[in-house]
Amino acid sequence: MSAKNRERRAKKQTPTAVVPAVPTPPWWRRVLRPLVYLALLTAAFGAAYGVTLLTRRGNPPGMVAVPGGEFVMGADDLRHRNEMPAHKAVVSPFFMDQTEVTNAQFRAFVDATGYVTTAEKPPDWEVMKKQFPPETPRPPAEKLVAGSMVFTPPAEAVPTSDMARWWTWTPGACWKHPEGPGSDLADRDEHPVVHVSWDDATAYALWAGKRLPTEAEWEYAARGGLAGKRYVWGDEPATDTDGRANIWQGTFPHLNTKADGWDRTAPVRRYPPNGYGLYDMAGNVWEWCGDWYRPNTYIGRVGVTTDPTGPKTSWDPGEASSQRRVTRGGSFLCHASYCESYRPSARRGTPFDTGMSHIGFRCVISKTVWDGR
Repeated sequence: MSAKNRERRAKKQTPTAVVPAVPTPPWWRRVLRPLVYLALLTAAFGAAYGVTLLTRRGNPPGMVAVPGGEFVMGADDLRHRNEMPAHKAVVSPFFMDQTEVTNAQFRAFVDATGYVTTAEKPPDWEVMKKQFPPETPRPPAEKLVAGSMVFTPPAEAVPTSDMARWWTWTPGACWKHPEGPGSDLADRDEHPVVHVSWDDATAYALWAGKRLPTEAEWEYAARGGLAGKRYVWGDEPATDTDGRANIWQGTFPHLNTKADGWDRTAPVRRYPPNGYGLYDMAGNVWEWCGDWYRPNTYIGRVGVTTDPTGPKTSWDPGEASSQRRVTRGGSFLCHASYCESYRPSARRGTPFDTGMSHIGFRCVISKTVWDGR
């Protein structure tokens, strides 16, 4: 038998191997698989090189992305010692409410939870007396009623060192009745909520899945990418007619010309946003931060501080019995002739259990928290 015939016979006798068919995966698996590989590669690259890569998820509703970075916090060349010394700080990326929390937003929270604000509760003398000298007598019962502090302009010029001349304890004043009984929120849904204490703001933030900003986050966001500028818009001082922010026009505290059309708070988004797209980071209402307040917080900070959260406790030599949290941004009462606290470096301490007619807030979410949801 020839070699060629033997080869032909061997081919006929050798069984053919059966190769199992490979099923074609569904279309969605064919699309998803390379995306999974890409995600794993992206994560490995970021971990290896310390790079934070952006995701395609987008921003939380109503919030603006604030990129992380280093900035100079505080100021050395201004008249307020609690802003000194200027120092370097780094904040991680986060999202911030584009506007101050409005009356409509706060109403949704109250409707959903039944929450009662600090101003709506009668004061507890057992708690209050701890903030006064031991011999302080108990106020009469008619004074221990629910209420809040309301700005009441005096009829004539008064010394700006005496705040009691324009702040009035008003029974019944609260977020629903900003000027007291008889006032309401008609046509003010888009105004910032006021008469909210730090506890009230924190309760809202938790309900919304957010938190109050740290003092460093707030200042970094307020600057909007403008390094070393005195105001959120630059170095030029505000005037009564330039429309940059809702601040006092006229002579504080007795004469308000209302050149901008607003007597007190203004609707959010009424004035131009800053470089990050955030509204009312100057004026309108003071905004709560998460930090405890100390006038000397910045003293002792050396080098670059990363994501500072402030002191562990509050202390103010001028108000030693009062526990205070940081408020930022100034309000409709600020004026160059008075406090000029609508500057991004300006800071003050406010009793955490106090709501007033010029105090509101906005919230933040850390980018790492949002990306993990």
